Amino acid sequence: MSLFGYIQQGGPVMYILLLLNIIGFSLLFWKIYVVFQARKNKETIKADLKSELKGVNASDDNSVGLSLIKDSIHGVVHQLEGGLNSIKIIATVSPLLGLLGTVIGILSAFQVISDQGLSDPSLFAGGIAMALITTVGGLIVAIPHFVGYNYLVSALDDLEVMLEKELLKEVFYK
Repeated sequence: MSLFGYIQQGGPVMYILLLLNIIGFSLLFWKIYVVFQARKNKETIKADLKSELKGVNASDDNSVGLSLIKDSIHGVVHQLEGGLNSIKIIATVSPLLGLLGTVIGILSAFQVISDQGLSDPSLFAGGIAMALITTVGGLIVAIPHFVGYNYLVSALDDLEVMLEKELLKEVFYK
């Protein structure tokens, strides 16, 4: 059976999962590009932050200077994090949608059994197939989005720590 055949057999839940998959991968690829560009342009980001922090130096109260640096870096990283919550939501909701399809498929199978009886098992096999296909579909959508989300969060955390260390070194320990 072709991929489109599986999607059709899975019913409306599979179309929703397909749409979420397309949206999620678009966001994932975009955020990966944005994060790699930020890493590549780290020196430009540092220069912008240093110009924003003009006047902060070792003679100031260290806690105020440190707080200003951390807030500035946090602002930059927060901008880079835009869209990550959507990826996280897709990773979280997809298995639940798969479960919804499972329940709908099993309900359909039981409805056929109650209407037709157990004389022909092929009659209720469609509901069972729908249940299994949507479960698999939900997991297929969720797993790469979950992995991608965690990778991007880790990469942004690393970038934040790296910027913080380097800026602190340059501003306070010239």
